[in-house]
Amino acid sequence: MEKLHITGLTKNELSDFVTGIGEPKYRGNQIFKALHERRLRSFEEITDLPKTFREKLSEVATTTALEVESRYVSKDGTRRYLMKTRDNYPVETVYLPSEKRDTICFSSQSGCALKCDFCLTAKLGLLRNLTSGEIVEQIIIVLNDVYGPKNETPHGTNLVAMGAGEPFMNFENLTNAVEIMSEEDGLFIVPNRITVSTVGIVPKIYKFAKLKKRPHLAISLSAPNDDLREKLMPINKKWNLRQLLEAAKEFQRSLRRGERFTFEYVLLGDVNDSDEHAYQLATLLQKHELTRVKINLIPHNAAEPLQYHPPTVEQVERFKEILENEDIAAFVRKPRGRDIFAACGQLAAKSDSNLAQLS
Repeated sequence: MEKLHITGLTKNELSDFVTGIGEPKYRGNQIFKALHERRLRSFEEITDLPKTFREKLSEVATTTALEVESRYVSKDGTRRYLMKTRDNYPVETVYLPSEKRDTICFSSQSGCALKCDFCLTAKLGLLRNLTSGEIVEQIIIVLNDVYGPKNETPHGTNLVAMGAGEPFMNFENLTNAVEIMSEEDGLFIVPNRITVSTVGIVPKIYKFAKLKKRPHLAISLSAPNDDLREKLMPINKKWNLRQLLEAAKEFQRSLRRGERFTFEYVLLGDVNDSDEHAYQLATLLQKHELTRVKINLIPHNAAEPLQYHPPTVEQVERFKEILENEDIAAFVRKPRGRDIFAACGQLAAKSDSNLAQLS
């Protein structure tokens, strides 16, 4: 029988688990704090638990489900971790350092089923959903690698569900992981410091809008009309721009103080980056009264076998200027980790020997 991965249990679930094996409820809180607040990686390390209890736990449960196969460092400080699940599927996580606040970009699935034409992950196809524990464990692994176990981070950590996979196709495991990570007795990374990116799974946007505690939302748009979006993002055949933006408008109505709502637009050279595309995009958002959103412009990160190239710097600025002149807040996302296949759209479980591997 496969051992239970208890890193994916909420505090209440962990309490139920320990009482179910004949132990007092408070032991669940002890284990939760050890795994998440202290970021310990094995029962043997939790020395404030009786040895006999640790041995009992080891017989039926495990603290780990991921193993780091490779880790790579970029010249800009970005780190990419290539991990493997117990059943040998790849999982990728990216660490992006900055002076004010570091960011961890985590995966919700191994591979992806949605076949966006400009994304390397799409070439893998969907391998499987990640469990709540596998999502949480990515964060613990990165924090321990960067700062060491038990150590406080020098400044806050933001999380973005923008790695491999479509988060809203793994909705329950994702929201469960967010609950675990936000616990004050644990990692204490609250939803206000987490952003979830979706290509536009319309029913789940409505469901997400009803959550009492939820991360920020980002919707990947990347085209201002249905014809082009269907070519670039086949999900548009199921939910077109009208349906997607109606859901976005409903989400906008639910926005709370301090909450961010973003559209992401991957700029592909000579494909969706013209002045006309910028004006179409502005008109589209104005038509649907999406006035409280911002647009993150993401210059395409080229990689074989993708047949796209980045736009020129001048055209990126021109696109941004047109949106701003139409009273739409636009920002250009600076590419990070391109040299180690860690940039947006590049995650494809690459383990090439010519990448600079951390020692």
